[in-house]
Amino acid sequence: MATDKLNATAVKNAKPQDRDYKLFDGGGLFLQVKPNGGRYWRLKYRFHGREKLLALGVYPAVSLAEAREAAREAKKALSKGEDPGLLRKQEKRAKRIASATSFEAIAREWWQHQKGRWTEDHARRVIESLERDVFSHIGYRPVFEIQPPDVLEVVRRIEARDALDVAGRVLQRCSAVFRYAVQTGRSQVNPAAELTGVLKKRKQEHRAAVTRQELPELLRKVSGYDGHPLTRFALKLLILTFVRPGELRGARWEEFDLIAKLWRIPGERMKMGTEHLVPLSRQALALLEDIRPISGHYDLVFPGEKSRAKPISENTMTYALYRLGYKSRATPHGFRTTASSILNEEGFNPDAIERQLSHLERNQVRGAYTKHAEYLKDRAVMMQWWADYLDQMETGSNVVPAKFGGEGA
Repeated sequence: MATDKLNATAVKNAKPQDRDYKLFDGGGLFLQVKPNGGRYWRLKYRFHGREKLLALGVYPAVSLAEAREAAREAKKALSKGEDPGLLRKQEKRAKRIASATSFEAIAREWWQHQKGRWTEDHARRVIESLERDVFSHIGYRPVFEIQPPDVLEVVRRIEARDALDVAGRVLQRCSAVFRYAVQTGRSQVNPAAELTGVLKKRKQEHRAAVTRQELPELLRKVSGYDGHPLTRFALKLLILTFVRPGELRGARWEEFDLIAKLWRIPGERMKMGTEHLVPLSRQALALLEDIRPISGHYDLVFPGEKSRAKPISENTMTYALYRLGYKSRATPHGFRTTASSILNEEGFNPDAIERQLSHLERNQVRGAYTKHAEYLKDRAVMMQWWADYLDQMETGSNVVPAKFGGEGA
Protein backbone atom coordinates (compact mmCIF):
# COMPACT_ATOMS: atom_id res chain seq x y z
CA MET A 1 0.00 0.00 0.00
CA ALA A 2 1.42 3.37 -1.02
CA THR A 3 2.36 5.71 1.80
CA ASP A 4 3.60 9.30 2.23
CA LYS A 5 1.03 10.64 -0.22
CA LEU A 6 0.69 13.96 1.57
CA ASN A 7 3.15 16.82 1.86
CA ALA A 8 3.47 19.64 4.36
CA THR A 9 1.95 22.20 1.95
CA ALA A 10 -1.17 20.12 1.28
CA VAL A 11 -1.74 19.68 4.99
CA LYS A 12 -1.21 23.39 5.70
CA ASN A 13 -3.59 24.44 2.94
CA ALA A 14 -6.40 22.03 3.86
CA LYS A 15 -9.50 24.25 4.19
CA PRO A 16 -12.72 23.45 6.08
CA GLN A 17 -15.80 22.44 4.14
CA ASP A 18 -19.45 21.98 5.04
CA ARG A 19 -18.80 18.41 6.18
CA ASP A 20 -15.89 16.42 7.58
CA TYR A 21 -13.47 15.14 4.99
CA LYS A 22 -10.19 13.20 5.03
CA LEU A 23 -6.80 13.58 3.40
CA PHE A 24 -5.11 10.16 3.20
CA ASP A 25 -1.37 9.72 3.60
CA GLY A 26 -1.53 5.93 3.11
CA GLY A 27 -1.03 2.99 5.39
CA GLY A 28 -4.13 3.93 7.35
CA LEU A 29 -2.88 7.43 8.31
CA PHE A 30 -5.12 10.36 7.42
CA LEU A 31 -5.89 13.96 8.36
CA GLN A 32 -9.50 14.58 9.32
CA VAL A 33 -10.63 18.15 8.58
CA LYS A 34 -13.61 19.49 10.52
CA PRO A 35 -16.06 22.21 9.38
CA ASN A 36 -14.78 24.41 12.24
CA GLY A 37 -11.25 24.23 10.83
CA GLY A 38 -9.89 21.66 13.27
CA ARG A 39 -7.44 19.18 11.74
CA TYR A 40 -6.88 15.83 13.47
CA TRP A 41 -4.42 13.05 12.73
CA ARG A 42 -5.97 9.57 12.81
CA LEU A 43 -4.67 6.07 12.16
CA LYS A 44 -7.07 3.37 10.99
CA TYR A 45 -5.94 -0.15 11.85
CA ARG A 46 -7.28 -3.62 12.53
CA PHE A 47 -6.73 -5.57 15.74
CA HIS A 48 -8.00 -9.15 16.10
CA GLY A 49 -10.16 -8.58 13.04
CA ARG A 50 -11.81 -5.41 14.32
CA GLU A 51 -11.34 -2.04 12.66
CA LYS A 52 -10.19 0.58 15.15
CA LEU A 53 -9.17 4.24 15.11
CA LEU A 54 -6.24 5.80 16.95
CA ALA A 55 -5.96 9.53 17.61
CA LEU A 56 -2.43 10.80 16.93
CA GLY A 57 -2.83 14.48 17.74
CA VAL A 58 -4.00 17.81 16.36
CA TYR A 59 -2.38 19.75 13.54
CA PRO A 60 -0.32 22.00 13.68
CA ALA A 61 0.75 20.96 17.21
CA VAL A 62 1.58 17.59 15.62
CA SER A 63 3.25 17.94 12.23
CA LEU A 64 2.98 15.56 9.30
CA ALA A 65 6.39 14.09 10.10
CA GLU A 66 5.44 13.60 13.75
CA ALA A 67 2.14 11.97 12.77
CA ARG A 68 3.99 9.54 10.49
CA GLU A 69 6.42 8.67 13.29
CA ALA A 70 3.52 8.06 15.69
CA ALA A 71 1.88 5.82 13.08
CA ARG A 72 5.10 3.83 12.69
CA GLU A 73 5.29 3.33 16.48
CA ALA A 74 1.70 2.15 16.52
CA LYS A 75 2.42 -0.37 13.78
CA LYS A 76 5.42 -1.65 15.70
CA ALA A 77 3.08 -2.39 18.59
CA LEU A 78 0.70 -4.17 16.23
CA SER A 79 3.56 -6.31 14.93
CA LYS A 80 4.15 -7.44 18.54
CA GLY A 81 0.51 -8.38 18.97
CA GLU A 82 -0.28 -5.31 21.07
CA ASP A 83 -3.20 -2.92 20.61
CA PRO A 84 -1.80 0.61 20.22
CA GLY A 85 -5.15 2.09 21.25
CA LEU A 86 -5.08 0.21 24.54
CA LEU A 87 -1.45 1.16 25.09
CA ARG A 88 -2.38 4.81 24.59
CA LYS A 89 -5.16 4.56 27.17
CA GLN A 90 -2.80 2.94 29.63
CA GLU A 91 -0.24 5.71 29.12
CA LYS A 92 -2.87 8.37 29.71
CA ARG A 93 -4.09 6.54 32.79
CA ALA A 94 -0.56 6.31 34.18
CA LYS A 95 -0.11 10.05 33.72
CA ARG A 96 -3.38 10.78 35.47
CA ILE A 97 -2.52 8.44 38.33
CA ALA A 98 0.77 10.24 38.74
CA SER A 99 -1.24 13.31 39.69
CA ALA A 100 -1.78 13.57 43.44
CA THR A 101 -5.42 14.47 42.80
CA SER A 102 -6.49 11.32 40.98
CA PHE A 103 -8.87 9.01 42.85
CA GLU A 104 -6.46 6.09 42.59
CA ALA A 105 -3.51 8.07 43.93
CA ILE A 106 -5.53 9.32 46.89
CA ALA A 107 -7.05 5.88 47.49
CA ARG A 108 -3.62 4.26 47.65
CA GLU A 109 -2.40 7.00 49.97
CA TRP A 110 -5.46 6.48 52.21
CA TRP A 111 -4.83 2.72 52.18
CA GLN A 112 -1.21 3.18 53.24
CA HIS A 113 -2.36 5.28 56.21
CA GLN A 114 -5.07 2.84 57.23
CA LYS A 115 -3.55 -0.61 56.69
CA GLY A 116 -1.59 -0.53 59.95
CA ARG A 117 -4.92 -0.70 61.80
CA TRP A 118 -6.09 -3.80 59.94
CA THR A 119 -5.01 -7.40 59.69
CA GLU A 120 -2.86 -8.22 56.69
CA ASP A 121 -5.68 -10.21 55.04
CA HIS A 122 -8.21 -7.41 55.49
CA ALA A 123 -5.81 -4.80 54.11
CA ARG A 124 -5.22 -6.99 51.06
CA ARG A 125 -8.96 -7.44 50.49
CA VAL A 126 -9.56 -3.69 50.69
CA ILE A 127 -7.00 -2.72 48.04
CA GLU A 128 -7.90 -5.65 45.79
CA SER A 129 -11.56 -4.65 45.80
CA LEU A 130 -10.64 -1.12 44.72
CA GLU A 131 -8.26 -2.38 42.05
CA ARG A 132 -10.83 -4.82 40.70
CA ASP A 133 -13.99 -2.74 40.80
CA VAL A 134 -13.13 0.96 41.00
CA PHE A 135 -9.79 2.09 39.60
CA SER A 136 -10.47 1.06 36.00
CA HIS A 137 -13.60 3.25 35.98
CA ILE A 138 -12.82 6.38 38.02
CA GLY A 139 -9.30 5.83 39.30
CA TYR A 140 -7.66 8.12 36.73
CA ARG A 141 -10.07 11.03 37.31
CA PRO A 142 -9.28 13.99 39.57
CA VAL A 143 -11.13 13.34 42.80
CA PHE A 144 -12.78 16.78 42.82
CA GLU A 145 -14.41 16.12 39.43
CA ILE A 146 -16.16 12.90 40.46
CA GLN A 147 -19.91 13.24 41.00
CA PRO A 148 -22.43 10.97 42.78
CA PRO A 149 -23.69 9.45 39.48
CA ASP A 150 -20.10 8.42 38.65
CA VAL A 151 -19.78 6.52 41.93
CA LEU A 152 -23.27 5.07 41.53
CA GLU A 153 -22.31 3.69 38.11
CA VAL A 154 -19.36 1.89 39.73
CA VAL A 155 -21.46 0.17 42.39
CA ARG A 156 -24.27 -0.61 39.93
CA ARG A 157 -21.78 -2.66 37.91
CA ILE A 158 -21.04 -4.69 41.04
CA GLU A 159 -24.75 -5.07 41.79
CA ALA A 160 -25.31 -6.35 38.25
CA ARG A 161 -23.28 -9.46 39.03
CA ASP A 162 -25.39 -9.98 42.19
CA ALA A 163 -22.49 -9.19 44.52
CA LEU A 164 -24.61 -7.00 46.78
CA ASP A 165 -22.40 -7.34 49.86
CA VAL A 166 -19.35 -6.41 47.79
CA ALA A 167 -21.16 -3.38 46.38
CA GLY A 168 -21.88 -2.15 49.89
CA ARG A 169 -18.30 -2.60 51.03
CA VAL A 170 -16.90 -0.89 47.93
CA LEU A 171 -19.23 2.07 48.42
CA GLN A 172 -18.08 2.37 52.05
CA ARG A 173 -14.43 2.28 50.96
CA CYS A 174 -15.00 4.87 48.24
CA SER A 175 -16.69 7.10 50.81
CA ALA A 176 -13.69 6.74 53.11
CA VAL A 177 -11.34 7.73 50.27
CA PHE A 178 -13.41 10.81 49.38
CA ARG A 179 -13.60 11.76 53.06
CA TYR A 180 -9.81 11.51 53.26
CA ALA A 181 -9.55 13.72 50.15
CA VAL A 182 -11.71 16.33 51.87
CA GLN A 183 -9.68 16.10 55.07
CA THR A 184 -6.41 16.60 53.14
CA GLY A 185 -7.74 19.58 51.19
CA ARG A 186 -7.94 17.97 47.76
CA SER A 187 -11.71 17.99 47.46
CA GLN A 188 -14.60 19.80 49.05
CA VAL A 189 -17.32 17.16 48.89
CA ASN A 190 -17.80 13.42 49.38
CA PRO A 191 -19.96 12.26 46.45
CA ALA A 192 -20.33 8.76 47.90
CA ALA A 193 -22.00 10.21 50.98
CA GLU A 194 -24.93 11.25 48.78
CA LEU A 195 -25.68 7.63 47.88
CA THR A 196 -27.02 6.48 51.24
CA GLY A 197 -29.86 4.04 50.71
CA VAL A 198 -29.47 3.60 46.94
CA LEU A 199 -28.02 0.10 47.00
CA LYS A 200 -30.17 -2.99 46.64
CA LYS A 201 -30.59 -5.05 49.77
CA ARG A 202 -30.50 -8.81 49.76
CA LYS A 203 -33.25 -10.51 51.65
CA GLN A 204 -31.74 -11.55 54.97
CA GLU A 205 -31.09 -15.25 54.96
CA HIS A 206 -31.22 -17.10 58.25
CA ARG A 207 -28.21 -19.31 58.84
CA ALA A 208 -30.08 -22.51 59.39
CA ALA A 209 -29.26 -24.34 62.60
CA VAL A 210 -30.59 -27.59 64.04
CA THR A 211 -32.61 -27.52 67.24
CA ARG A 212 -31.74 -29.41 70.40
CA GLN A 213 -34.25 -32.08 69.44
CA GLU A 214 -32.76 -32.46 65.93
CA LEU A 215 -29.15 -32.64 67.12
CA PRO A 216 -28.96 -36.41 67.92
CA GLU A 217 -29.99 -37.43 64.40
CA LEU A 218 -27.53 -35.00 62.82
CA LEU A 219 -24.68 -36.28 64.99
CA ARG A 220 -25.38 -39.87 63.98
CA LYS A 221 -25.57 -38.94 60.30
CA VAL A 222 -22.26 -37.05 60.49
CA SER A 223 -20.59 -40.06 62.12
CA GLY A 224 -21.91 -42.24 59.30
CA TYR A 225 -20.87 -39.87 56.51
CA ASP A 226 -19.34 -41.97 53.73
CA GLY A 227 -17.50 -39.19 51.91
CA HIS A 228 -13.91 -38.14 52.42
CA PRO A 229 -12.79 -38.87 56.02
CA LEU A 230 -11.31 -35.37 56.41
CA THR A 231 -14.70 -33.86 55.64
CA ARG A 232 -16.34 -36.01 58.31
CA PHE A 233 -13.62 -35.09 60.81
CA ALA A 234 -13.97 -31.39 59.90
CA LEU A 235 -17.69 -31.47 60.66
CA LYS A 236 -17.09 -33.28 63.94
CA LEU A 237 -14.40 -30.84 65.08
CA LEU A 238 -16.55 -27.91 64.02
CA ILE A 239 -19.44 -29.16 66.15
CA LEU A 240 -17.13 -29.82 69.12
CA THR A 241 -15.47 -26.39 69.02
CA PHE A 242 -18.18 -24.26 67.33
CA VAL A 243 -15.57 -21.93 65.83
CA ARG A 244 -16.38 -20.12 62.60
CA PRO A 245 -16.09 -22.41 59.54
CA GLY A 246 -13.30 -20.29 58.05
CA GLU A 247 -11.31 -20.53 61.28
CA LEU A 248 -11.59 -24.31 61.20
CA ARG A 249 -10.72 -24.62 57.50
CA GLY A 250 -7.52 -22.64 58.01
CA ALA A 251 -6.43 -24.59 61.11
CA ARG A 252 -2.71 -25.43 61.16
CA TRP A 253 -1.09 -28.17 63.23
CA GLU A 254 1.27 -25.66 64.82
CA GLU A 255 -1.72 -23.92 66.44
CA PHE A 256 -2.57 -26.93 68.63
CA ASP A 257 -0.94 -27.34 72.04
CA LEU A 258 -1.97 -30.87 72.93
CA ILE A 259 -0.19 -30.76 76.28
CA ALA A 260 -2.00 -27.61 77.40
CA LYS A 261 -5.16 -28.84 75.62
CA LEU A 262 -5.50 -25.56 73.78
CA TRP A 263 -6.05 -24.46 70.22
CA ARG A 264 -4.53 -21.00 69.72
CA ILE A 265 -6.04 -19.36 66.64
CA PRO A 266 -3.77 -16.42 65.74
CA GLY A 267 -5.25 -12.95 65.41
CA GLU A 268 -4.60 -12.69 61.69
CA ARG A 269 -7.03 -15.54 61.12
CA MET A 270 -9.75 -14.17 63.40
CA LYS A 271 -12.59 -11.95 62.29
CA MET A 272 -11.68 -9.16 64.70
CA GLY A 273 -7.91 -9.60 64.61
CA THR A 274 -7.25 -10.88 68.14
CA GLU A 275 -5.96 -14.29 69.20
CA HIS A 276 -8.67 -16.76 70.19
CA LEU A 277 -8.18 -19.68 72.59
CA VAL A 278 -10.25 -22.83 72.24
CA PRO A 279 -10.01 -25.30 75.16
CA LEU A 280 -9.81 -28.83 73.76
CA SER A 281 -11.98 -31.55 75.23
CA ARG A 282 -10.85 -35.17 75.45
CA GLN A 283 -13.02 -35.88 72.41
CA ALA A 284 -11.42 -33.08 70.40
CA LEU A 285 -7.93 -34.34 71.28
CA ALA A 286 -8.89 -37.87 70.26
CA LEU A 287 -10.29 -36.55 67.00
CA LEU A 288 -7.04 -34.75 66.23
CA GLU A 289 -5.18 -38.03 66.77
CA ASP A 290 -7.51 -39.65 64.22
CA ILE A 291 -6.80 -36.86 61.75
CA ARG A 292 -3.01 -36.87 62.21
CA PRO A 293 -2.29 -39.96 60.03
CA ILE A 294 -4.14 -38.27 57.15
CA SER A 295 -2.80 -34.72 57.27
CA GLY A 296 -0.21 -34.61 60.04
CA HIS A 297 2.63 -34.32 57.50
CA TYR A 298 1.09 -31.14 56.04
CA ASP A 299 0.93 -27.66 57.59
CA LEU A 300 -2.85 -27.55 57.36
CA VAL A 301 -5.08 -29.84 59.37
CA PHE A 302 -7.65 -29.84 56.55
CA PRO A 303 -5.70 -29.39 53.30
CA GLY A 304 -7.48 -29.31 49.95
CA GLU A 305 -7.12 -32.17 47.52
CA LYS A 306 -5.91 -30.07 44.59
CA SER A 307 -3.36 -28.10 46.59
CA ARG A 308 -2.17 -29.24 50.01
CA ALA A 309 -0.99 -25.69 50.66
CA LYS A 310 -4.59 -24.46 50.55
CA PRO A 311 -7.42 -25.48 52.90
CA ILE A 312 -10.57 -27.33 51.91
CA SER A 313 -13.03 -25.04 50.14
CA GLU A 314 -15.70 -23.12 52.02
CA ASN A 315 -18.35 -25.31 50.36
CA THR A 316 -16.89 -28.68 51.37
CA MET A 317 -18.75 -28.96 54.68
CA THR A 318 -21.88 -27.28 53.30
CA TYR A 319 -22.17 -29.81 50.48
CA ALA A 320 -21.57 -32.65 52.93
CA LEU A 321 -24.56 -31.45 54.94
CA TYR A 322 -26.56 -31.34 51.71
CA ARG A 323 -25.66 -34.97 51.06
CA LEU A 324 -26.82 -35.85 54.55
CA GLY A 325 -30.21 -34.29 53.84
CA TYR A 326 -29.75 -30.97 55.63
CA LYS A 327 -30.01 -28.50 52.76
CA SER A 328 -31.82 -25.41 54.11
CA ARG A 329 -31.97 -27.16 57.50
CA ALA A 330 -28.40 -26.78 58.78
CA THR A 331 -25.26 -24.86 57.90
CA PRO A 332 -21.68 -25.12 59.22
CA HIS A 333 -22.04 -21.66 60.76
CA GLY A 334 -25.32 -22.72 62.36
CA PHE A 335 -23.53 -25.02 64.80
CA ARG A 336 -22.50 -21.87 66.68
CA THR A 337 -26.17 -20.96 67.14
CA THR A 338 -27.04 -24.47 68.31
CA ALA A 339 -24.20 -24.57 70.84
CA SER A 340 -24.91 -21.08 72.15
CA SER A 341 -28.61 -21.85 72.59
CA ILE A 342 -28.04 -25.10 74.49
CA LEU A 343 -25.24 -23.77 76.69
CA ASN A 344 -27.34 -20.76 77.67
CA GLU A 345 -30.29 -23.01 78.41
CA GLU A 346 -28.04 -25.12 80.64
CA GLY A 347 -27.14 -22.08 82.73
CA PHE A 348 -23.51 -21.59 81.75
CA ASN A 349 -22.10 -18.12 82.31
CA PRO A 350 -23.27 -15.95 79.35
CA ASP A 351 -19.98 -14.01 79.40
CA ALA A 352 -17.99 -17.22 79.06
CA ILE A 353 -20.23 -18.40 76.22
CA GLU A 354 -19.83 -15.10 74.38
CA ARG A 355 -16.07 -15.21 74.92
CA GLN A 356 -15.91 -18.75 73.57
CA LEU A 357 -17.85 -17.57 70.52
CA SER A 358 -15.23 -14.77 70.18
CA HIS A 359 -17.97 -12.14 70.26
CA LEU A 360 -16.29 -9.86 72.77
CA GLU A 361 -15.06 -7.26 70.29
CA ARG A 362 -18.57 -6.51 69.05
CA ASN A 363 -20.39 -6.77 72.37
CA GLN A 364 -20.84 -3.29 73.82
CA VAL A 365 -22.45 -4.56 77.02
CA ARG A 366 -19.75 -7.11 77.83
CA GLY A 367 -16.85 -5.25 76.27
CA ALA A 368 -15.17 -4.66 79.63
CA TYR A 369 -13.01 -7.76 79.52
CA THR A 370 -9.98 -7.48 77.29
CA LYS A 371 -7.78 -10.49 77.97
CA HIS A 372 -7.91 -13.24 75.34
CA ALA A 373 -7.75 -15.85 78.13
CA GLU A 374 -10.69 -14.44 80.13
CA TYR A 375 -12.84 -17.17 81.74
CA LEU A 376 -10.46 -19.78 80.34
CA LYS A 377 -10.80 -22.23 83.25
CA ASP A 378 -14.57 -21.98 83.17
CA ARG A 379 -14.59 -22.32 79.39
CA ALA A 380 -12.49 -25.49 79.60
CA VAL A 381 -15.09 -27.02 81.92
CA MET A 382 -17.87 -25.86 79.60
CA MET A 383 -16.21 -27.28 76.47
CA GLN A 384 -15.71 -30.67 78.14
CA TRP A 385 -19.35 -30.70 79.22
CA TRP A 386 -20.37 -29.84 75.65
CA ALA A 387 -18.30 -32.71 74.21
CA ASP A 388 -19.75 -35.16 76.75
CA TYR A 389 -23.23 -33.86 76.00
CA LEU A 390 -22.73 -34.46 72.26
CA ASP A 391 -21.59 -38.04 72.95
CA GLN A 392 -24.66 -38.67 75.08
CA MET A 393 -26.98 -37.12 72.50
CA GLU A 394 -25.53 -39.30 69.74
CA THR A 395 -25.69 -42.54 71.71
CA GLY A 396 -28.99 -41.82 73.42
CA SER A 397 -27.51 -41.95 76.92
CA ASN A 398 -28.84 -39.89 79.79
CA VAL A 399 -27.50 -36.36 79.70
CA VAL A 400 -25.56 -35.28 82.77
CA PRO A 401 -26.86 -31.93 84.09
CA ALA A 402 -24.47 -29.05 83.61
CA LYS A 403 -22.30 -28.08 86.56
CA PHE A 404 -20.64 -24.91 85.39
CA GLY A 405 -17.19 -24.46 86.91
CA GLY A 406 -17.62 -27.82 88.65
CA GLU A 407 -19.85 -26.28 91.32
CA GLY A 408 -23.17 -26.06 89.51
CA ALA A 409 -24.78 -23.18 87.62
